[in-house]
Amino acid sequence: MAIDKITTPAVTDDSVTLAKMAPGTDGNIISYDASGNPVAVATGTAGHVLTSAGAGAPPTFAAAGGITEVDRWLMVDQSLSSGATMTNWSRHNTSYTGVPHGTGMSGSSGVWTFPSTGVYEITIMTYLNNGTTTRLYVGIGIKGTNDAFSSNTTSLGLSYGNVTTANDHDNLVVNAIYDVTNTSNNKLKFVVNSDGACGFYTTIATFKKLMET
Repeated sequence: MAIDKITTPAVTDDSVTLAKMAPGTDGNIISYDASGNPVAVATGTAGHVLTSAGAGAPPTFAAAGGITEVDRWLMVDQSLSSGATMTNWSRHNTSYTGVPHGTGMSGSSGVWTFPSTGVYEITIMTYLNNGTTTRLYVGIGIKGTNDAFSSNTTSLGLSYGNVTTANDHDNLVVNAIYDVTNTSNNKLKFVVNSDGACGFYTTIATFKKLMET
């Protein structure tokens, strides 16, 4: 008589070898679903890590955490007065910078759009050059919004430099953290805040996504 059923007590511990298991897909791993039944977790892409889906669901392979978006833009040689939005940017994508890493930022008339939601670090650095004899206090404000600048604007960061005499210069750095929860509404721009027109030379803006929101 052929044996077509083996009861659990008949299977001794450590007796089922790999050779006796049903074939599967290369790279899959075995887990359990919400009902406690065994399931195969699909193979992830190279470089992905196994990520918990919480209680009651099998894990999945997903991209590893860390920096997923880095972008760097350059604005050169402009004389700007207070209230001006910094425009005329070009991506600083030489063969050494490796940007954009990820999708990258996009800008229009000085208003920046983020490629995805998440917590971003924004840094802008500039070299100020005063062409007059007037003492100037020159600042850059990093401005954000939650309605695409329809009516709401908030200050994310502000810093001032000081140029005293003709052809005096100073370096200025502003840094901010922005939690982007909606890429259609959360926008950003850089705005000049000064008591006179001043030259901005070799201005660099860097955008870095630190984590998911």
